Amino acid sequence: MSKKVIFVSACALIDADGRILMTKRPADKDFSGMWEFPGGKMEENEQPEDTVIRELREELGIEPCRRCLQPFSFVSHEYEDFHLFMPLFLCRQWDGFPRPVEGQEIKWVFPGRLSELELVPADVPLAQEIRDRLPDGRRYE
Repeated sequence: MSKKVIFVSACALIDADGRILMTKRPADKDFSGMWEFPGGKMEENEQPEDTVIRELREELGIEPCRRCLQPFSFVSHEYEDFHLFMPLFLCRQWDGFPRPVEGQEIKWVFPGRLSELELVPADVPLAQEIRDRLPDGRRYE
């Protein structure tokens, strides 16, 4: 029996120091208390980039420009009840200051320390890929 496929789009916001913004799942959601890249479910006929822009606006109160979204990687992950497909974009420029609009906790983390967080399962390989492919700003401290 095949599982329903859920399409999600996420973004790794990267600040001037090379840190990645992570969000903590709220208590009323699956995987509560675990960390993830901000993003969310794609709506019908929505392009992945549009999902990221909408979700970053709703969740963090920022306005990324479409041309600032750089496709980075994707994950295809099987959960118990569904299969998740998620492209991950990188974004280094946006308007506004990220703030937890929906009451979630946020944290800036250097790439080499992402694996120290308790990540939602689908984000684990993406965090490893970021660690392996992006420079870690801590070496400039």
